[in-house]
Amino acid sequence: MNKVYPSAAAALDGLLHDGMLIASGGFGLCGIPELLIAAIRDSGVKGLTVASNNAGIDGFGLGVLLETRQVKKMISSYVGENAEFMRQYLSGELELEFNPQGTLAERMRAGGAGIPGFYTATGVGTVIAEGKEHHDFDGKTYILERGIVADLSIVKAWKADPSGNLVFRKTARNFNVPAATCGKTCVVEVEEIVPLGSIDPDHIHLPGIYVNRIVTGKHEKRIEQRTVRKRETA
Repeated sequence: MNKVYPSAAAALDGLLHDGMLIASGGFGLCGIPELLIAAIRDSGVKGLTVASNNAGIDGFGLGVLLETRQVKKMISSYVGENAEFMRQYLSGELELEFNPQGTLAERMRAGGAGIPGFYTATGVGTVIAEGKEHHDFDGKTYILERGIVADLSIVKAWKADPSGNLVFRKTARNFNVPAATCGKTCVVEVEEIVPLGSIDPDHIHLPGIYVNRIVTGKHEKRIEQRTVRKRETA
């Protein structure tokens, strides 16, 4: 089975439809599937629900799908860097399901592991817990969170072999692994495809069994918050 596709658009061909749920890897602008996001924008698909730690920034990352009004709902943890996100949410144009960061990661991991739900103490007594089942264990209250099973996962890795075994680079691993596992179909963009057998099995971060399609390309890799010292004068 050939998993390597010539472009992001080709890798997404036949997978996109209006109203679908997409799980996207990345944290801020670190390790985001920017090529696949651009291809989704260009496809014109709409009414999307996107599960992602955040929604990029204005004009980049998932922010481009907000600008084109292709997203109807975000399942996210942090949204403070995107003015258009906040504008749409406050005006009632965009639905938002807030999740504590660890809860969102576990919801994705649980969905990928075939676990329909789990109990957590995070969010008890807050708006996060409203409308959710509560249960006491050993005198402590927990709320039930549902696992996420997405129609499509889009993730960014550093290297892949033709079978889809993936290696992520440093902090760019972030949400990519749980996002990859929870999709019914997983499409991965990478910087390099290496020969089969060249990746040490102990260095594989995600086995190819989870990966359906792969695409390579050049990545902009913007820095979300760039902080530098002023140059010292001699």
